[in-house]
Amino acid sequence: MLKKLLGVAAIAAVAYAVAPAQAAHMGVGCNGAGFAKTESAIETMADGEHKFAAQKEIAAAQDAMLNGKGGCSAHLSKAMHETMAK
Repeated sequence: MLKKLLGVAAIAAVAYAVAPAQAAHMGVGCNGAGFAKTESAIETMADGEHKFAAQKEIAAAQDAMLNGKGGCSAHLSKAMHETMAK
């Protein structure tokens, strides 16, 4: 049980460390240009599950940025991934 918990914690730590780097690689940052790029990509999506998920991630990214929480880049990265999902 403890090994599973440590394994999950390690995976979460790696994902948390890699997501901002992935967002930076995609050209999406926690700034006006990053939000504009992501929001315009979401607007062109057809209504559906992926668009709803992307809108939720944008809202979470805005909340993280405005309230000084971490994870803004991770949420923007997830939103961009949703725009590419089929």
